[in-house]
Amino acid sequence: METAREDNCTALTEFILLGFGSGPAPHIVPFVVFLVIYITTVLGNASMILLIRANSRLHMPMYFFLMNLSVLDLCFTSTIAPIAMVSFLAGRKAISYNGCATQFFFFSVFLTVEAFPLAAMAHDRYTAICNPLLYPVIMSKWVCVQLVAGSYFGGCVNSKVQTGFTFSLHYCGLNEIDHFFCDGPPLINVVTSDTYVNNLVMFTLFGLVIGRTSLFVLISYAYIISTILRIRSAEGRHKHLSYNSSEFILWVHSFHVCTAHLVNFSVPKESGVCVLHLCHPHDESPHLQSKEQRGERSLGQNYGEEIFEKL
Repeated sequence: METAREDNCTALTEFILLGFGSGPAPHIVPFVVFLVIYITTVLGNASMILLIRANSRLHMPMYFFLMNLSVLDLCFTSTIAPIAMVSFLAGRKAISYNGCATQFFFFSVFLTVEAFPLAAMAHDRYTAICNPLLYPVIMSKWVCVQLVAGSYFGGCVNSKVQTGFTFSLHYCGLNEIDHFFCDGPPLINVVTSDTYVNNLVMFTLFGLVIGRTSLFVLISYAYIISTILRIRSAEGRHKHLSYNSSEFILWVHSFHVCTAHLVNFSVPKESGVCVLHLCHPHDESPHLQSKEQRGERSLGQNYGEEIFEKL
C-alpha cells in the first residue's frame, strides 16, 4: 500500500523555504542581519587570507591550516547567506529541487571538512611540543597539502552519501521546509516514506567524523598539556599554555557548531543562535588568530630548544 502511494507521488520541482515566515512580504530585519554577518565574514576572512599569504613569516603549517579554515568559512557562509538574503528581500521563498540538492551537498561538504583542519592543527601543536626534532619532517609542506586534500576528499565522499540518501526519499508533494536553507533535518521532516535508514546513516557518518577527530584532538592536547606542565620555568609554562589555549578554544567553538547541527533535528525559525551558528561559524577566529600571530615568531623558533632545556 505504501509502495503504491509512493509510486503515485508527484515529482517535486521546487521547495518552499519558510525561513522566518510564510508570507510573501519582504523580511527586512533578517535581511539586514544576514547582510551584516555576511559582509563581516567575507571581509574578516579575506583579510586573514591576504595577511597570511603576504607575510612570509606566517608561511608555517599552523597558518596554512588557519588560512584553509578561513577559506572554508567563506565557502560555508556563501553557500547559505546569499540565497537566504535574496529570499528575505524578494519575498520569494522557492528554491528549485536541483538547487536545493546542490546547496545541501556543498553545505555538508564544508561542514564535514571543517573538522579535519582542526585535527591537523592539534597534530601540528603536538608535534611541535612533544616531538620538536621531527617537526620539519612530520609537518612538511607536502604533508600539509596532503592533509588538506584528504579533508576535502573525505568531505566530498560523506556529502555525496548524505545527499544521495536524502534526495532518494519520497516527498509526495510536501515541499515546505521549516528553515531558511536546505538542510538535512528539515528535509527529512517533510518526507512521507520511512526515514530510519537515512537517519541512521546521517548519525553514523557525522558521528564517525566528529567523534574520531574530537578524540584525536583531545588526546593530542592531553599530551601537549602533560609536556608543558613538565617545564620547570613558570614563565615557559604560562607562555605555552596561553599560546595553545587559543587553538583549543577555536576547536571547542567549532565542535559546538558541528554537534549542535548533528543533534538538532528541529531547527526553530525564531532561533537567533541558529542563525549566528549556521551563517557565521568562526565568529571568534580573527581575534584568536591575531592573538596567535603576536606569539608565533618567538614560539615557533624556540620550541625545540626551550622544551629540551626545561624538561
